[in-house]
Amino acid sequence: MDYVYGDDLIKLEGIIPPLPTPFNAEDEFDESLLKGLIDWYLSIGVNGIAVCGSTGEGYALTLDEYLRVCKTAVKYVGGRVPVIAGVIVNSLKQALAYGKSAKDVGVDALMVTPPYYIFTPSEEGLYHYFKTLAEKLEMPLIIYNVVPHIPVRLEVLTRLVSDVKYLVGIKQSRGDISGLADIIKAVGDKISVMSAIDDLLYPSFVLGARGALAAICTVVPDLCLKLYECVRLGNLSNALNIHNRLLTVWRAVGQQDMPARVKVALKLRGIEAGEPRSPLLPVSKIVEEEIRKALKEAGVLK
Repeated sequence: MDYVYGDDLIKLEGIIPPLPTPFNAEDEFDESLLKGLIDWYLSIGVNGIAVCGSTGEGYALTLDEYLRVCKTAVKYVGGRVPVIAGVIVNSLKQALAYGKSAKDVGVDALMVTPPYYIFTPSEEGLYHYFKTLAEKLEMPLIIYNVVPHIPVRLEVLTRLVSDVKYLVGIKQSRGDISGLADIIKAVGDKISVMSAIDDLLYPSFVLGARGALAAICTVVPDLCLKLYECVRLGNLSNALNIHNRLLTVWRAVGQQDMPARVKVALKLRGIEAGEPRSPLLPVSKIVEEEIRKALKEAGVLK
């Protein structure tokens, strides 16, 4: 087992793709396709997998589906890498229900967004939300800082890092590289700061992010692993070249219907990821060709 527990807390680093949740033509979760996805990512050498996140349309899963996805992933991975489960809900009560389900089937850590509906909790409310969730579930927690109108600000984060034993990381998805730099400077020596600024992984790694937990890693995990290794070894010329290839892919994939585009990108690479769930629709032929062109330009498709 390559990953390490310290005081029962998991160490997060490297390239961790958030997996799509594959749905069949009847809009049912396809367990066999998820296993195929896991096989592909592990064969490439990723450092962990995440399920039921934004890329995995976790916000659209019933509790029963969520449980099945988590259980399938944990059982099939079999301890080879950490399995992280997203929790994308709107109340502490819901988060506890989803989190307990994930814990009961052996998920290694939770990746939790702030409540995302239009109403905005206070900073004290956010602090209480994450602190209570971690302490009641007693399992590793990653703050998924993604909701545009409800940011987890640095002041709240530093309090949580100081007060909550089970807080092991933050996934910084807001596209603000200066905000990422501030977080790394303030708490990067205490928790794992993982970048999800998909088009800026190169500067994220240079700044000290311990890895990436991002949708671009789902589409081109091979390139992301090469980028991570180049930066780690100080080969910045090659790293910049890979960054530019990643940028080409992300400009085609990173749109409002991103989960649907990710599934098409994977299909173009020969990896079946199923259909998106309504209200997301399959992408048009025009968009599919744009993605195909980007993958070719990036050198991952002939």
